[in-house]
Amino acid sequence: MRRMRNVKIVATLGPASSDYHTIRRLFEAGADVFRLNMSHGSHDDIRARHAIIRRIEDETDRPIGILADLQGPKLRVGTFARGSEDLAEGAAFRLDLSEAPGNAARVQLPHPEIFAALEPGASLLVNDGKIRLRVETCGKDFADCTVTVGGAISNRKGVNVPDVVLPVAALSQKDKADLEFVCALGVDWLALSFVQRPEDVVEARALANGRAAILAKIEKPAAVKAYDAILAVSDGIMVARGDLGVELPVQAVPPIQKRLVRGARAAAKPVIVATQMLESMIESPVPTRAEVSDVATAIYEGADAVMLSAESAAGSYPVEAVTTMDNVAISVERDPTYRDVIEASRRVVRRSVADGIVAAAREIAEAADIKAICCFSQSGTTISLVARERPRVPIIGLTPLVRTARRLCLTWGAHCTITEEQERFKGAVISAVRAARDYGFATEKDQIVVTAGVPFNVPGTTNILRVAPCDERLIHRADPE
Repeated sequence: MRRMRNVKIVATLGPASSDYHTIRRLFEAGADVFRLNMSHGSHDDIRARHAIIRRIEDETDRPIGILADLQGPKLRVGTFARGSEDLAEGAAFRLDLSEAPGNAARVQLPHPEIFAALEPGASLLVNDGKIRLRVETCGKDFADCTVTVGGAISNRKGVNVPDVVLPVAALSQKDKADLEFVCALGVDWLALSFVQRPEDVVEARALANGRAAILAKIEKPAAVKAYDAILAVSDGIMVARGDLGVELPVQAVPPIQKRLVRGARAAAKPVIVATQMLESMIESPVPTRAEVSDVATAIYEGADAVMLSAESAAGSYPVEAVTTMDNVAISVERDPTYRDVIEASRRVVRRSVADGIVAAAREIAEAADIKAICCFSQSGTTISLVARERPRVPIIGLTPLVRTARRLCLTWGAHCTITEEQERFKGAVISAVRAARDYGFATEKDQIVVTAGVPFNVPGTTNILRVAPCDERLIHRADPE
């Protein structure tokens, strides 16, 4: 099951992909991580899909990552007496706390925290930005607005408030219950929605208590502004372009995507580019050329992973969507221009011994005829540092911890395998050689680079590098002890 690419593929599971046969085909087509969307499906549904993934993992003897995506608070208008109304551009429209059914002049907005944060001139976006309101006057229980973009408004449509940081926690009561459920179940990553400030991530991390890594979804202007601080307390990032494109001008999203990807790469933290990547494949077996170009752009930028949402969860062609993404990734990474772009965007980071070791591993591997860089790691940090270098040769991650291997399924280029704990470096080298040969990365005539930390089995001690032959007899001759 060796992948012939470095970028990873995240596939969302849903009604179209909830049975063993389909999930197995998605994995075989190229899915490295499966996303469980907590906005849809019961806990029983989530538990069943989780069990299928772990069964496939056992059958294929390859770690598979599972990402649980928390819903986040949902801000919605109330209901209308007639079900819907048409709002004309320039008309006055009021939002308030009254539970009375709405009409063409007003509707309930049952979120006092929004009114507390609003100021005159602020924008309110309804139904994914299809309707736009400008606040003229406001108080603790109302906002009188002017319709700047009109259209049909109906029951319980979502509301976005792009101009202010809302005093709303990223974790609702539902999210907290879902978080506890999926952490007890054994997911590897938690995607946190509605992030506005680093404190939102810190709260989720405290609740997870080490049971899952925290991935912050950047989907609000406030999160873009506070990105460096959010990145510092997160384990990974998702560029959630759907909501970003609602709350920001659409032309602002591509440069923001590039900045977010580069920042996460420099921090050696995995970054996913998500939303509408192959949207037309919900109904078509073939994507548009623009969609293929969009996926390719994310890969050229050096994203760790690209993600399918409704394409694999609810579409008519989930396996074809994964196959298409896999084929695009392989084609892009074989393009000589890809290496030029990746290496031109590499940042030099030299703060520790580990930084120096992984940089040296990449330089040696690219200067000599080295077939792979093999890293022993407890926490996965060294493997992530090697991935930050975006080397030209494969990365083999060896760890005794299955949860580390599963989390690294989201990391660029990391092919992870479970190995027994090692006490001596010689044993580690032999294990690395066997892994490189067993998975087809090298033959007995080749060489690999091996990195590890001494003393063994202590996180954060990477301090040794060796170029090793893939013939075990040569290892014993060179190191008889």
